[in-house]
Amino acid sequence: MAYEFTNKKGVKYYLHFKDVNLKGGRIQRIYFFARDVRADSLDEVPDGYKVMETERTGMPILKKG
Repeated sequence: MAYEFTNKKGVKYYLHFKDVNLKGGRIQRIYFFARDVRADSLDEVPDGYKVMETERTGMPILKKG
């Protein structure tokens, strides 16, 4: 089951990840929220991160800390 976050407006978002190739050939994992559950969803927030909500748009983001 994907990690679910409901913002102040009542919209549900689900946490996902994607591994991207950088110019130097290094692979980096990025995290993002989407309104639907996809194959690359995560069950929990990664260690060292916390979920924050942007004030202007209400979109959830991950912050280190």
